[in-house]
Amino acid sequence: MATFTSLGVGSGLDLNTIVTKLVALERQPLSAMQSKANQLQTQVSSFGQISSLMSGVQTAANALTNPLMWSGSAVASGDASTVSVSASNNVAPGNYAVTVQSLANSQTLASATAFNDSSALPGSGTLTLQLGNWDAGLANFSPKSGSSSVDIAISATDTVANVADKINSAGAGVTASLITDASGVRLSLRSTATGASNAFRLTASDSDGNNSDNLGLSVMAFDPPNGATAMQLMQGSTDAKATVNGIAVTSASNAMTGVIDGLTLNLNKVSSTAVNISAAPDTGTVQTAIKTFASAYNALVTYLGNQTKYDPGSKAGGVLQGDSAATNLQERLRAMVGASSGASASFGRLSDIGLEAQRDGTLTVNPTKLDAATGKLAELKKAFSNTDVADSGNSGFARRYADLATQALGVDGTVTTRTAGLQKLIAKNGDDQTALNTRVDSFQTRLVAQYTALDANVAKLNSLSSYVTQQIANWNKASA
Repeated sequence: MATFTSLGVGSGLDLNTIVTKLVALERQPLSAMQSKANQLQTQVSSFGQISSLMSGVQTAANALTNPLMWSGSAVASGDASTVSVSASNNVAPGNYAVTVQSLANSQTLASATAFNDSSALPGSGTLTLQLGNWDAGLANFSPKSGSSSVDIAISATDTVANVADKINSAGAGVTASLITDASGVRLSLRSTATGASNAFRLTASDSDGNNSDNLGLSVMAFDPPNGATAMQLMQGSTDAKATVNGIAVTSASNAMTGVIDGLTLNLNKVSSTAVNISAAPDTGTVQTAIKTFASAYNALVTYLGNQTKYDPGSKAGGVLQGDSAATNLQERLRAMVGASSGASASFGRLSDIGLEAQRDGTLTVNPTKLDAATGKLAELKKAFSNTDVADSGNSGFARRYADLATQALGVDGTVTTRTAGLQKLIAKNGDDQTALNTRVDSFQTRLVAQYTALDANVAKLNSLSSYVTQQIANWNKASA
């Protein structure tokens, strides 16, 4: 508050103190307004936390209504180093004995004769790559259905390194690399995919006119039926072979899919004994989801309880004590915990599943009951996720909580509208504070003007009084 040092100079009165105290009295309601604004802001923060916790319940409940939650499978391998396994949804429960006879391989070629170094010039012409399948004796090559041969032009100035780069850039299903051994640099070619149908033939149209003399560009050819064998076969392209429950199966890849619906068998090495693969419903994930829901629910209920309670000892209430929106939400949550559902013939109440209500409104998980409940996944799924538009009493528990959260957090929901209402009160409180400050400032201005005038008038009167007193004193001297 401003101090007016000139007030009272003429009159000798402590007018500054008088004005200050009168203005302070006029401004006194502002303290209550500020306190109310802080209280309202705290309530907004509380509802913000309720909104966040309610969203957590909604997320956990929605997880339990998701069909994928109930169709998951838990799979295991008796020897993952030999055969590992992964699963999609809807895998039929079962046990499978898998024996690996051979792994899928890629065809690999290497130069029979080493080059001096990577800058060697093999010669010019055209290399042609074709994917397909070789017979057992390499006497016949069958092009792969749907594939086309790829021509790669090689110039006289292209080095061995350049040739490797051009093969890699051709996208022909073959990768090239240079490997240095004691003799020099060798070109290595490997099909990018495994399987018998992903073998390849490499022919050369050599500028020297002879395509199979192992001179010029034909030094890179591999076409045994036509005499081009300058490239050596280091490994043939083969399919993976295994037996599943005694049934022979093959695959171009070591990741066998489609052999068992929903399962992928990853073959890692040849085995002499069968590896047991098991598939069962994923009850562990379901139990975790149910426990997550209970935790989210408990966090919300505990927070609401703390915000709405009254402590007789301290005679203090929570931030939201008596708030109808908060207490209404609290009552609805409590009512739903004890409500029954006709969604499942086996689980009519949450307590049947193992979610048992406590005196403070929270839920505890009974592990014995929950284990037993997940033994009936079909019924448990109904108990949580069933939807009955005609009769909400037949809707699942998770569906009900998800719907409650949607209602509470929606545009016209309890939490949303209450938060909006509090924010309007905060805005009005701010306007009221501004109006009060404006009124007090005007009041102060009037007081200063009035007391300034009073000070001037008293100063004049004091001056006149001094003059009169002086004159009387002079008259008394003159008549003595």
